[in-house]
Amino acid sequence: MKPLTARTAAAKVPLAVALFWITKTLSVGMGEVTSDWLVHRLAPPLAVAIGTVLLALALLWQVSLERYVAWVYWLCVVVVSIVGTMAADVLHVGLGIPYVVSTAFWAIVLAVVFVAWRRIEGSLSIHSVVTRRRELFYWAAVLATFALGTAAGDMTAHTLGLGFLASGILFTVLMVIPIVAYRTKVLGGVAAFWTAYVLTRPIGASFADYLGMPTWRGGLGIGTGVVALVLTALIVVCVAVLAITRQDVESPAMVAADEAGLEHSR
Repeated sequence: MKPLTARTAAAKVPLAVALFWITKTLSVGMGEVTSDWLVHRLAPPLAVAIGTVLLALALLWQVSLERYVAWVYWLCVVVVSIVGTMAADVLHVGLGIPYVVSTAFWAIVLAVVFVAWRRIEGSLSIHSVVTRRRELFYWAAVLATFALGTAAGDMTAHTLGLGFLASGILFTVLMVIPIVAYRTKVLGGVAAFWTAYVLTRPIGASFADYLGMPTWRGGLGIGTGVVALVLTALIVVCVAVLAITRQDVESPAMVAADEAGLEHSR
């Protein structure tokens, strides 16, 4: 493939700035409680069907764009969060598969996506997501990370008996690992990014569950609907800031440099 130039390169996904991680954590929490709210008010198959259709429409919109647009991208993340939660819950609630097994299953799925993406495209870097095929790999990985994070959070909360709050604290502490490993150059940027991306899922989901779930299930009993609305409002504020400041938009020169490095390594 011909290397992209600073003039033609256009990133389809955002830079991982601080507000990116805040919005991501809020989005996964919102997706967790929204999924729970939907499946308790609609027939689960209907809720899954609606979520799947919305996901397909959101991804079609995202893929049709030529460059990153904050509102569309984060709409996809929120819908992926909802559907990823449902996908993880289907294995346990619908099929009776233990959380340990479903966590291992989604870890394998994610590994397969990464191996295929790396073998075909040569890099898992978010800076290289400038073509449709790479973008499809990116969203497949995102969906797998959301399902994996959901299953892992449920495993620690229920199977290991930690509960929602302790699980959230556990994964927050674990988040220190990729941060320190990246700062000390033990992990490269790509590995650190995807490790942190997986961990933010159970962090957001665990704390959201703790706030929304009834007291008899170990939560504060605020209600999943209320928590979902509050998190949605916070997400809207964060995305508005990102859309206005454009602090998470990669420069064409940065994308072109990453592409040139990828071509050189082949």
